[in-house]
Parts: sequence; structure tokens; C-alpha cells
Amino acid sequence: MSLKILLAEDDQNFGDVLKSYLELNGYVTDLAQSGIKALEHFKNKKYNICIFDVMMPGMDGFHLAREIRKDDTAIPIIFLTARSLKEDIIEGFKIGADDYITKPFNSEELLYRIKAVLKRSESENIEKEATEFKIGKYHFDFPLRILSIKDENNKLLKQKLSPKEAELLKLLCVHQNKVLPRELTLKQIWKKNDYFTARSMDVFITKLRKYLEMDENIKIDNIHGNGFRLVVEEDLGVASD
Repeated sequence: MSLKILLAEDDQNFGDVLKSYLELNGYVTDLAQSGIKALEHFKNKKYNICIFDVMMPGMDGFHLAREIRKDDTAIPIIFLTARSLKEDIIEGFKIGADDYITKPFNSEELLYRIKAVLKRSESENIEKEATEFKIGKYHFDFPLRILSIKDENNKLLKQKLSPKEAELLKLLCVHQNKVLPRELTLKQIWKKNDYFTARSMDVFITKLRKYLEMDENIKIDNIHGNGFRLVVEEDLGVASD
């Protein structure tokens, strides 16, 4: 089955050329000439990856990505831009970009970047089905809701998590080093998004920080206005048997 790309590019000529090139290389591609039109496509169809121009009138690529991230944090997003300002690049990655390409670019390079992003995404999807995680020095058993670590005397310490604590920690693990949006978390765990559930989530984040404080290489960052991010200095992986 051919992979599907949602391409948002307001430059008609460039968009048509890029769409044709992607289709020649086996990708089914929908071209939208505005962020608003791209959002309509996204809500009505299923895609494997999104490629968004940043500078678009009405709804720019960043705004478009924020709207999409409210409902889907998994779909890969690549930004295209004629600007190479460090602030723009940082903003793109804060939103949850998987890659960032500055115009003009080599078309073949874009293909390789698409393949690399899709490969990472596939790996992350497999990880989402995981039930056990290694978080720094900790081991997290999601079904049993047990977070464990050995102390300086090699004694195994266990913390039993509540159902919501366990669900929240798993989401953070799956999205390690990426922003976990508040809206998505509240929708998946609390089933609604209002002032009281948001404050409740903040309390749970504080609890998780306390549970993880025995490993100084672990932190849960508050990304103002967006959500939270679990940062572990060593790689996160599914715990081995």
C-alpha cells in the first residue's frame, strides 16, 4: 500500500512540482495551498506523514501543526521554510516537528529525510505497544503499575502507582524528549479538558517528579503553553526480560 503525504504549500508552482516528484517516487500526495485547507484534509483523511511550508497566509505551518498536535501527536511532521532563523527552528521542534528543511533543498535529500522520519515513527509506534519501560535507573511495569529502582545498597525499592499516574507516566515514556501536549493528555486520561482537570494533571506531574527523583538524570520539563516533556540523559527503551 502506498504511503500518503499531506503537503501544505501556498506557492502553486513549487507545490505542483513537489507533489509530482513525490508521486513519481511512490507517495500518494494531497496538496493544500493553505493551512486551513490542509487542516480540512487532515480531518477527513488518514496520512502517514505531513510536510508543511511554514510561511503561509491565514494559517501558517506552525499554527497548522499545533492544531494537528491537539488530536495526533504521533504523525510525523516535516517543516519547509525559506527562513533559517534559530528561533524559527526551535519553535518548530517545540511544536513537535520531526525534521526541518530550509529552502532551497535537494529533492533527493527530502526523500531520504522522509524515509528516515517514517522509520523512526514506525519504531515509536512499536514502542507504544510496550508494557515495560526502562527510564534511566528505573524500571516501569505498566500493567502492574509498579515503578522500581535499586538504592545505593542494591535494595530494590518499589512504588505502586495509581491508574492515572501509570497512564500519565506511560504517555511521557512514549513521547520521551518530545512535547506531550496538555490537550491530548487530558483527553486520553481525564476524558475532558477544563480548569479542574488541568490542575489535577499538574498535581500528578508533581507526584511523578517525586517518584523519579532518585535518578538525577531524569526530569519532567514544563513546556509553557504546550505541555510536558520527559527528558532522560540516556536512551529510553523497552525493558528487556
